Amino acid sequence: MYKRDGLSEVRTQYVVRTANLGDASRLEALIARSARELGAEHYTAEEIEGALRGTFGVDTQLIRDSTYFVAEHEGDIVGCGGWSYRAALVGGDKLGGRDANELDPRAQPARIRAFFVDPGHARKGIGRMLLQRCELEALKAHFSTLELMASLSSTQLYAAHGYVAEEPREFDIGSGLTITLVPMRKHLATKPLPGEA
Repeated sequence: MYKRDGLSEVRTQYVVRTANLGDASRLEALIARSARELGAEHYTAEEIEGALRGTFGVDTQLIRDSTYFVAEHEGDIVGCGGWSYRAALVGGDKLGGRDANELDPRAQPARIRAFFVDPGHARKGIGRMLLQRCELEALKAHFSTLELMASLSSTQLYAAHGYVAEEPREFDIGSGLTITLVPMRKHLATKPLPGEA
């Protein structure tokens, strides 16, 4: 029987792997589905569609950097998320103008980027699996702090895993619209959590 809080049980259902460029079209569809259904409680349809034109979307730089991951269930991609050693905090390829400068792990936090889960697989531990993978990889790259811009529908996930929220910010998504995102930050442990090495 599936246990919500048992990571080993989650792993029997879902497999996490590094994303590749061939996943891009499936990721775009997943992101749109996730944003429209899971984001509807916090954002208007107009705000969601505006965000999907740039703020929410596939960032192929993350894929090329091998820092973006997908969760699969029976061959279907049902979750995605990554981390980055580059300066951009938000935005997919459609946004353009993202800051690709590399961060200094001695002085700057790495980024958590573009987490989305299929609505049919929400609240089953996928976000946790992806987040732990990202934290471990960031630690290997010598980062000790992570930061992100959370959607209003994802703040609870990050808060449950030690991320501290700052004041929400409004981001311009074009056509006179803005979307509210929440800056969050976490200082990582000096070594991986038990069972995550």
